[in-house]
Parts: sequence; structure tokens; C-alpha cells
Amino acid sequence: MKEKLTSLIVEALEPDYLEVIDESHMHNVPKGAQSHFKIVVVSDRFEGLPLVKRHRTINNLVRPLFEGSLHALALHTMTPAEWQARGGSFPKSPPCMGGSK
Repeated sequence: MKEKLTSLIVEALEPDYLEVIDESHMHNVPKGAQSHFKIVVVSDRFEGLPLVKRHRTINNLVRPLFEGSLHALALHTMTPAEWQARGGSFPKSPPCMGGSK
């Protein structure tokens, strides 16, 4: 799943930076589920786009994967200038609030 997500995003957005992190282990899912991911994308294609449109862009790219085992995405979408202003960092994911874990 990680490779599929990476491939779709690289092909469409040619990102300056991309990190696809499998966070499934933090959720109440079967071992090896590969269903919850954090995606950090830095691309000049986001220039001038509001956050909602950036997220829609990613969600539209990966929509077919939601018909399979993909369940949730945490998206961090930035322009190169925004990434630089953040010092090349992104927020840590909070613990899962659902399920029985």
C-alpha cells in the first residue's frame, strides 16, 4: 500500500519531499493491515491552493485505494516555502481515540 500511495503522488505532483508513513500499528486493526497512513507532501503544485483543495487533490489521487484496505489518511500538504518556514518538520500524530487499543 505504501508503494502504491507513493507512486500515485510522485507521478501526479512531482514532490520536493514526500514521506508516506504507515501508522496502522497505532490503531485497532489486524496486524499488518496497512490501512492508516500519514502523508507529508511538499510540492510547488500546491502554490496558491487552499488547504482543502490540496487535501482533495491527494484524496482524488488515491480514491481507488479506499475501495481496498486503505481506511484513513492524515495529510500534511505544503509548498516548498511553507516547508522551509516550518524547518522541514511536521506534526507528530496523536494516539488513536477509537477502537479498543
